[in-house]
Amino acid sequence: MPTLFTKIINGELPARFVYKDDLVVAFLTVAPLKPGHTLVVPRAEVDHWINLEPAVAQHLMVVAQAVGKAIQKAFKPAKIGLTVLGLEVPHVHLHLVPIQREADMHMANQNRNPDPADMDRAAEAIRRELKAAGVAGVSS
Repeated sequence: MPTLFTKIINGELPARFVYKDDLVVAFLTVAPLKPGHTLVVPRAEVDHWINLEPAVAQHLMVVAQAVGKAIQKAFKPAKIGLTVLGLEVPHVHLHLVPIQREADMHMANQNRNPDPADMDRAAEAIRRELKAAGVAGVSS
């Protein structure tokens, strides 16, 4: 059975994509910790990051770094937190979160009802910075 993320990647469920290529996608999470909280996900359904093909793992991190730089420019946080949890969806995904302090990464603080207009603005800000950086694969 396809994972939630595979359904998103295949267009069966809506998402605010900021990046797509043949191996990896990035989209805003529906329950952000902070505005700009983005997931970077391989297209391949792999449950645990240690089981990713090395080339896919490398590319996932390259894309995460590019998206992280765009989030940094768009939101100007102290840092971009990165975590790999994977307990909630059995499909590898990196959480990129603009943070001011470590507590900003606590998943219990997710906003389960974010304003859709705020989410649209956040996605557009990340896309704009990706385009400005010349990153190929920016989603429309």
